[in-house]
Amino acid sequence: MLSRQIDCARGQAENAIKDHKRSWKSDRPSCHRVEANQFRLFLPSAAYVFLDTLRREVFKTTPWASATMETIQLRLLKLGARVQEFADRIKISLPSLCPVAPVLRRSLTLLACVRLLADL
Repeated sequence: MLSRQIDCARGQAENAIKDHKRSWKSDRPSCHRVEANQFRLFLPSAAYVFLDTLRREVFKTTPWASATMETIQLRLLKLGARVQEFADRIKISLPSLCPVAPVLRRSLTLLACVRLLADL
């Protein structure tokens, strides 16, 4: 029983590594200098951690709770929107036929609530 749990956890970790490599193309060193390659790996890793946390915490009650990073990138990050900055807020206007608008509105509302609670 314990070995099965360990194998399942190992499989999940390998799936996460594969997802990271596939969606962020982090397995391609682009320079002969170690520092440049480390920095090139650091940025996608930070983005992966951010989106994974978003997926686990904000999207946990949506169909995107089990989505891959590639799906989140294509549906969220590569979405056209108009952004307006005001003194006290930021307004994001989505297209009228945006299929992911309800999920985005809910997740942004949850993030704003979490920020308000953190400021208290």
